[in-house]
Amino acid sequence: MTHRRILLIGITALLLASFPFSLAGEKIQSQPPPGSATAPPGDHTSTFEDKNQGSLDTPVLHQRYPRYQLCKSDTIELNFTFAPAFNQTVTVQPDGYITLRPLGDIRAEGKTMPELTQMLQAGYAKILRDPVFTVELKDFEKPHFIAGGEVERPGKYELRGDTTVAEAVAVAGGFKEEAKHSQVLLFRRVSNDWVEVKQLNLKKMFQQKDLREDLYLQPGDMLYVPKSFISKIERFLPTPRLGMLLSFKSKPF
Repeated sequence: MTHRRILLIGITALLLASFPFSLAGEKIQSQPPPGSATAPPGDHTSTFEDKNQGSLDTPVLHQRYPRYQLCKSDTIELNFTFAPAFNQTVTVQPDGYITLRPLGDIRAEGKTMPELTQMLQAGYAKILRDPVFTVELKDFEKPHFIAGGEVERPGKYELRGDTTVAEAVAVAGGFKEEAKHSQVLLFRRVSNDWVEVKQLNLKKMFQQKDLREDLYLQPGDMLYVPKSFISKIERFLPTPRLGMLLSFKSKPF
């Protein structure tokens, strides 16, 4: 009887010892192998583009170095290496289309040059065998910025090279006396439906000699300098006359 009890205890101990290993084996099999594309449960991360695709609530951010997008009145020249009869120069029409022979009307406004070249390659491939051509932008809208509000010369200016907000204000003639230097507004369009607004304190920046907030402009940016509070109510304040000042100074103390 004692020998049988010892045998049962030994079998039970072996079963208990092997039980954790069987659980560990099942857990390993439930995990995806290394390099698998299957995401773990609860992981719903996606790319930035996927999150914003088709969404009207989230703006699509600009690229750091965006390609030029065609605008109305831009001029494009096509030159075919082996089919010069198809050479032509076209202008983007007010409705955003260009008319190419023999393809007809093609939407060009908003397209970059690589995108337009790809479209034309697909179109002329139906007419010519392995078409070889170049697409050149001959005339286009120059990069610009707009300065408005309390600057000496408000208007539209050509954006040449790297230009900061402070430099743009200087190009526009500087601040007027009534300008509120601490609340310069920078408007930047980030998509067709979104405009980003940044408030800059140029007064503090100049006083502290810290140009880290002096942002670089991008094509199409608009600066607006509002009036100061004093300038808004100045016309309602009494203004001392020159005669009053002279008579005041003439009195003995």
